[in-house]
Amino acid sequence: MTEPIALSNRFNAADRFILPNLEAGRVDKPYLICGEERLTYGELDARAHRMANALRELGIAPEQRVVLILPDTLDFPPCFWGILRAGAVAVPLNTLWGAGQYRHCLEDSRARALIVDAALWPQVEPAVAGLRHLRHVVVASGNVAGLPTCETLMESASAEPATEAMSPDEPAFWLYTSGSTGAPKAAVHLHHDMHYPARHFAQELLGLGAGDVTFSASKLFFAYGLGNSLYFPLATGGTGVLMPERPTPEGLFAVLARHRPTVFYAVPTLFNALLELHERWEAGEQEPPAELPRLEHLRFAVSAGEPLPEEIYRRWRERFGTEILDGIGTTEMLQTFISNAPGASRPGSTGRVVPGYDARLVDEAGRDVPEGEVGSLWAKGESASPFYWNRREKTRQTMLGEWLVTGDRFRRDGEGFYYYQGRSDDMLKVGGVFVSPVEVEAALLGHAAVSECAVVGHADGQGLVRAKAFVVPREGHAPSGGLAESLIAHASAQLPRFKTPRWIEFREELPKTATGKIQRFMLRQ
Repeated sequence: MTEPIALSNRFNAADRFILPNLEAGRVDKPYLICGEERLTYGELDARAHRMANALRELGIAPEQRVVLILPDTLDFPPCFWGILRAGAVAVPLNTLWGAGQYRHCLEDSRARALIVDAALWPQVEPAVAGLRHLRHVVVASGNVAGLPTCETLMESASAEPATEAMSPDEPAFWLYTSGSTGAPKAAVHLHHDMHYPARHFAQELLGLGAGDVTFSASKLFFAYGLGNSLYFPLATGGTGVLMPERPTPEGLFAVLARHRPTVFYAVPTLFNALLELHERWEAGEQEPPAELPRLEHLRFAVSAGEPLPEEIYRRWRERFGTEILDGIGTTEMLQTFISNAPGASRPGSTGRVVPGYDARLVDEAGRDVPEGEVGSLWAKGESASPFYWNRREKTRQTMLGEWLVTGDRFRRDGEGFYYYQGRSDDMLKVGGVFVSPVEVEAALLGHAAVSECAVVGHADGQGLVRAKAFVVPREGHAPSGGLAESLIAHASAQLPRFKTPRWIEFREELPKTATGKIQRFMLRQ
């Protein structure tokens, strides 16, 4: 039986995670490594205090939002923990977004301050013009003419500890996730939320400790990456490795070889890309590095974000000799709540309920389904978001008392293992990221040859889901391979690569309801 976590009525999550490591004598131990740079536990503590005081000097008050648009560098952690120490709310955003999505989130959150990487400023600058609530833009990792930098603000700020005393139930950070219409919505998370996945998943199930070096390909702005790289190392006294660049297979192998982590977190798409590159190297189809990676330093790997096909699990285990522990978490639940355990993984399964959490499979009436039957997955745990910001109706549909309606469908066997059976709605999960079909369809409808279209998820040869578009051409535009290529190129000019349709299938008409609504589920069959 998992013992409850004791939390005082007045505390701040930043101190709760950072200070025990100083008391344990880890002041000079690396907390995070990024390339040649190191950030020790002691340096994190000092820089987070300075950031908190710098924000106060800018006039940032408790509960006000501070948006972070930062890659995975050593600037991110002091900013995040400094915001929490100031009593403000950290709002990390996806660094791959465009100006429209940034503007939506800045307006929706009424952010008072924005901290942005200098290299990302050109794509962010158009989003900030004329915003009523934004008072300060601060630049990290470089310089932008006319804007203050994190470094100068922290240098001039007091180093004296001045952590704002908060309640466990006060907001600490928001995580934006894609909505069914394509407009991101913010799941609000509280000061106490991070403690539960840190204890139940990182410590109890994965067994992470001070001797572990961990590396996450998933970025800090994702709930998955935030746990893997930001607060799991603090909770366990270990060391995390950051990679600022886009996670290409070549780049991932280079980081794995250089830092030799004991645990590697990724999504199935990346595990597959690593396998394919390693296979090409071994077959002589591509020039390999001086030494072919063997990854013997890994205790295990962890997968989430999308279902892990059994074939990828098998190939990875045969090639590298380690398990991939598949699991499921959501932005709303913050981290993984169903997972395979080290030494007890079951290929093709998402695993069993993580200690400290609970799950149900229910039918359309909310009744539990019998063992072996498919039902909608509901989850319960203390790390769950209490509500979506400014989304009352969506909150009421998704957060039913203690239970979160995930939108995923599963079946459960007699031993408590869960098996993914698809989504209950039209959302796709591509490379671990939700994709709204509406957004992709809107991009395609901008092409002169498209009369109607519908986008659904479709499995590729490895069992990984990609976007597939069904298109009704306008009169005068005949279906052809050339037209399909033109449509894909048109979409790719407006969308990130993971949202761009992999396939185009032409139809004379699309299935619709009597009221004219496209029935995407008919196209998934």
